[in-house]
Amino acid sequence: MTAALTTFFLMGGYAFYVWLAAAMTIIPLALLIAHTCFARRALRREIAKRQARERRRQGAEVSR
Repeated sequence: MTAALTTFFLMGGYAFYVWLAAAMTIIPLALLIAHTCFARRALRREIAKRQARERRRQGAEVSR
């Protein structure tokens, strides 16, 4: 079992290139997902602020 895993991770002598390519694919995708989540959260916060401001403004107009 250990020999099979070692052979797999060495990739027939091309391990550096294979794992580098995998890392250069996975890392940017993970960063893109994280950025999208943070941007979505910020956008939702901004929308909530605008909606609250609009509700306050409409409440002030009604009370006049």
